[in-house]
Amino acid sequence: MSGSHWTRREMLKAGAAAVTLPTLVPGHVLGLDNETPASEAVRVGVIGCGGRSRLIREAADVPAFRVVAASDCEFPRAEAYVKELSGGAKWGAYDDFRKMIETEKLDAVMVETTTHARAWITITAMQMGMDVYIEKPMCLTIAEGRVMVKAARAYDRVTQVGTQQRSMPINNWASDLVKNGALGKIRTVVAPNFVGPFRWTKTSSADVKEPVDAWWNTWTNQAELRPYDPALHRGWARWWDYDGGGLCFGVTGWGTHSYDQINRALGTDDTGPAEVILEEPMADRETGKFMPRETVGGVVVGDTGDVDTGTDYHGMAKLTGPRAKVRMKFAGGTELRLHMDGDRGPGLGAIFVGEKGKIEINRNKLASNPKELVRSPDNPGPNRRAETAYHIENWIDCIKSRKPCNADIEIGLRATTLCYLVNIVRDVGLVGQTLRWDPVAERFTNCDEANKLLDRPRRKEFELPKIG
Repeated sequence: MSGSHWTRREMLKAGAAAVTLPTLVPGHVLGLDNETPASEAVRVGVIGCGGRSRLIREAADVPAFRVVAASDCEFPRAEAYVKELSGGAKWGAYDDFRKMIETEKLDAVMVETTTHARAWITITAMQMGMDVYIEKPMCLTIAEGRVMVKAARAYDRVTQVGTQQRSMPINNWASDLVKNGALGKIRTVVAPNFVGPFRWTKTSSADVKEPVDAWWNTWTNQAELRPYDPALHRGWARWWDYDGGGLCFGVTGWGTHSYDQINRALGTDDTGPAEVILEEPMADRETGKFMPRETVGGVVVGDTGDVDTGTDYHGMAKLTGPRAKVRMKFAGGTELRLHMDGDRGPGLGAIFVGEKGKIEINRNKLASNPKELVRSPDNPGPNRRAETAYHIENWIDCIKSRKPCNADIEIGLRATTLCYLVNIVRDVGLVGQTLRWDPVAERFTNCDEANKLLDRPRRKEFELPKIG
């Protein structure tokens, strides 16, 4: 399989000129009628047919992006997904992603599964020759995320983590303003105080009755095998065993986007903070009072003296859950304050405060003080396409060129690491104490208790594949 796969890779890179064509070829194969030649299309399989897998609709205008199959350990979901989204094409439906890869002669896969299954599936797919689009957060622990990066490098895979703000022109333009000194030295970054995961206490492995359905065993993956419960199965993003706070306004739900935006603007894509400080005890807290906001001329006024960039998302951020304020310090002196509630400011970004002013970067929206900062004529303005289209297109282009994607797996890990640093210091609970983080070794240098939370034991059958 690997030999034919790499031949196809070379064909993609070289384009149609590398292919000897028969005398008579249907027009759509040659790319006529606005269709991409078959030799230049990237054949993609979708792994996991839940809600986020529907993002492929947003890539309808990406010419070389061609989904041909889908898999889910719950086979009826794969069948329903294929029927719903194939548009009459003969997509394959599978209950095992490995069989899908072996059968469909794929170039790449999109891992749209639960968070706790992503590392095992992603590494296995890489070993089978796949370039990978990985939904965020890309991993359940910092340690397994580092193994994913090592696998991508060992197998020379093109990876894109699903932090799509990385590919939005307006967000990158604003990030470059910050990184290139438009605000002078950045003193403080203010971002949301996101909700963490809940703990499941209703059942345990002791309550499991044999035999266990094969699909439930596969779905459970690395986590403790518990009896089937729809609150686990459909509400997995709420629970610590399966995610790090995957709700809207959750640490790994929205937080991955926010923290990745921070890394992009600060130029900290390959590093992390030096210190992490828990500022208050953990407690179940409301994410904001959600009172009516002040308006001027019918426009909601935000924190930076311009339109509040979080307005579109506020309703989704209204919930109660475990959280506490956290502060981080970077080696360059910038302080990151994770303080904001969900009813104010950029829920999917941050406010950057520098010597010359401040700028609020949210998804597809900007505000600044002075206002002229974001009113430059070279500001590309709001998205002109579906927001994920830019990101998928960048992934497809990089599959052909073999260049790193905008949200390469190392970049994705650094953003995800910030999420888990928040969860870890909250769990350890040492209010007011400075926990020192070594972003090179990816360990705390003064807290063994925190280091124990960098990884988790994995269930037999679902140990991470050996790399090599």
